[in-house]
Amino acid sequence: MTAALSAPAPVTPAPRQVRWVLRLHRPALYAWAVLVAGLAGALLWLWGPLTDAAAAAWQDYNATCARGRPCQYDQDAILRYKDVYQYTTNALLAIPFLAAAWAGAALTGREVETGTARLAWTQGVTPLRWLAARLTVPAVLVTAGTGLLGMLHQRAWSAGHGRIDTAKPWEDVLTFYAGGPLIAGLALAGLLIGALVGLLTGRSLVALCVSALSTAVLWIAAHMTLPHLWPVATSVSGRRGFPSYSGIKVEEGIVTSSGAHRPVSSCTADLSPGCRALNDRRGTVGFYIDYHPYSHRWPLQLVTTGVLVALAAVLAVLACLLVRRRTTGAPARRKTAGAAG
Repeated sequence: MTAALSAPAPVTPAPRQVRWVLRLHRPALYAWAVLVAGLAGALLWLWGPLTDAAAAAWQDYNATCARGRPCQYDQDAILRYKDVYQYTTNALLAIPFLAAAWAGAALTGREVETGTARLAWTQGVTPLRWLAARLTVPAVLVTAGTGLLGMLHQRAWSAGHGRIDTAKPWEDVLTFYAGGPLIAGLALAGLLIGALVGLLTGRSLVALCVSALSTAVLWIAAHMTLPHLWPVATSVSGRRGFPSYSGIKVEEGIVTSSGAHRPVSSCTADLSPGCRALNDRRGTVGFYIDYHPYSHRWPLQLVTTGVLVALAAVLAVLACLLVRRRTTGAPARRKTAGAAG
C-alpha cells in the first residue's frame, strides 16, 4: 500500500517592508501629516491675506504718521504678520532636529534595542532590505514635505519683500535657511544622522540626544562652509570711503599699494587717528569687502543643498555597511565560539 505523500508546507511570503514601516510608525506619520498641513496652511495665509493686510497698514502708516498727520493704520495687521512669520519660520527650522531625534530614537535605535530588527531578519527579510525600507520611506516623506514648506516660505517672504517695512532681509540667517530647498537638505541629512546613530548606539534615548546634538553640529558646519561654496563679489573703496555692499559679508580687509587684498580684523576704515596711523604703517590705499549679493541666493541654496544630499548618501552607505558587517560577522563569531567550546 502506497503511503500518502504529505503536501509541502506553504512558503510564508516575506512581509512587505514599506507597508510594515508605515503601519509600525503610524503615529509619527499622522503627526508629520498634521505638521506639514498646519504649516502649509499658515504659510499660505501669510503669503496672501496677512501680507496684503500688513502692506496696506504700512501704506497707511507712511501716508499719515510719517508726514506728521494723525496716525491711522491697522497696527494689529502688522503685528499679526510679524508673529505668524516668526512662528512658522522657527517651526520650519526645528524640522531637521525633530527628524534626527525621531530617526535615532524610534526608526532604528528602538528596533535594535528591543531586538525586533533581528526578529525581522529571521522572517525572510534581508538586513539590507530591512534597512532600505526604513531609510527610503521616511527620507521621501521628510524631503518632500520639508521641501514644499521651504518653497512656500520663500513665496511668503517674496510677497512681503519691498511692501512691508519690517520684513526680514534675504540674508537674515533664519529667513535664508527656512526659505528654499536648503531646509529640506538639512532635514534629510538630519534623518540619516539619526538613523546611523541609532544603529551605532542601539539605545533609543541615547540616540535621540546624540542625533539632535549631531544635527546642531552639522548646521554649524554648513553655516561656516556655505559662504565659500560660491564665488564672491567684491566691493572696493579708497581710504576716504567705505566699501558699500548688501548681502552676506564673507571677508573684509585692506588694499595694499600693490593692489593685493589683505584680510584684517581691525581698522578696516579710518574712523580714528589710531586707525589712520595703523593703516599708514600697513601701506593701505583702500579697503575691500567680499560678499554675496542677492543674486547669489539661489546658487548658495542649491550648492549647499547638493552637498547635504551627498552627505546623506554617504551616511546611508555607512549605515548599510554597518548593518552588513554586524549581520555577516555575528554567525562567524558564534561558529568560532562553538568550535572553541
